[in-house]
Amino acid sequence: MLLNPLHAALLGGALLLSASLAQAARTVIDLAGRSVTVPDQVQRLVLGESRYIPALAILEGDQVVDRLAGLLPDFEKTDPAGYAQYLDRFPALAEVPRVGHASADSFSLESVLAMGADLAIFSIEGHGPGAHNRALIDRLERAGVAVVFVDFRQDPLVNTPKSMRVLGEVLGREAEARRFNVFYQRELALVTDVVKTISRDQWPTVFLHSRVGLHDSCCETMVHGMMGLFLEAAGGRNVAADRIPGVSGVLNLEYLIADQPDRYVATAIGSGGLATPISQQPYVVLGAGVSETTARQSLQRITNRPGLSVLEAVQEQRAFAIWHHFYNTPLNVVAVQALARWFHPEQLGHLAPEQTLAAFYEQFQPVPLNGTYWVDAEGEPQ
Repeated sequence: MLLNPLHAALLGGALLLSASLAQAARTVIDLAGRSVTVPDQVQRLVLGESRYIPALAILEGDQVVDRLAGLLPDFEKTDPAGYAQYLDRFPALAEVPRVGHASADSFSLESVLAMGADLAIFSIEGHGPGAHNRALIDRLERAGVAVVFVDFRQDPLVNTPKSMRVLGEVLGREAEARRFNVFYQRELALVTDVVKTISRDQWPTVFLHSRVGLHDSCCETMVHGMMGLFLEAAGGRNVAADRIPGVSGVLNLEYLIADQPDRYVATAIGSGGLATPISQQPYVVLGAGVSETTARQSLQRITNRPGLSVLEAVQEQRAFAIWHHFYNTPLNVVAVQALARWFHPEQLGHLAPEQTLAAFYEQFQPVPLNGTYWVDAEGEPQ
């Protein structure tokens, strides 16, 4: 078929446009196993969980706020002192529109579409929309918003480097992602290479008391996911592993009294910046802006309560506390090192998680390290 000059010009233009579009998009495999086409140059992104700002900062550095079009406000609600550090360094963060409140149900599709976002970063599961929110994902993608899933909580020690690699690909920050992953895997290996040489019958039994003080009932714990997986990596036997089948659950205090754990580890959700003053919070307090003395006093306040105070691990100074938000951040490797030093002081007492934490902030964060992120009951240095 012969084309007249006008039709030929139109066809040529269409082919050029098609080729241009093909070059302007790339395909990545996200942590949900989905093949996702993303813009070649992401301009505006929405975070399904704003607690991923520190993860984003590993790649974006001083430009961490520049591409933010919207976010769920879970960072400022669950870790107000940590959020305040970022707000002080990046005042523009206050102007980034919030999408809903701090749960997937409050996530507003209409708001995201109005922001002109071209990428949404969600966790497989968590406070924001997850992989199970199929209808929302479909509507976003039909509207031209690419959706990419990452994971720092379901299988954190396996999926952290994978997630950072995917984020590096979609944001054009591959070199930054590779640099962080080298750091992460080196620091994790300092623990796992030694733990695998220690006979399992030498591993201490551990009770991980999650979000202590949040509920009247005792005792919430994490098992097959999130921070529960840190125990195994650090060479600890989770006393709830054979009794709670899921990611988390409740283990009765009576069980702990009858079958005493060798170590007691509380996760701390107390923070500066909450409505209740630190000295009156019913939680262990750790994180940004918290001194070691304040952290230890909060742990002692919790473990002196009736019930927990009868545990031998508490009475014999084998009680510890760790920052709860380690469970959902690429910084999780620091928590594994701290736990391993508590669990195996002879074989892993040389570990220096405080130096690892300092190096992380110095090399990968645009805000300074300022605070206490774990503490023991007896007053040994962190």
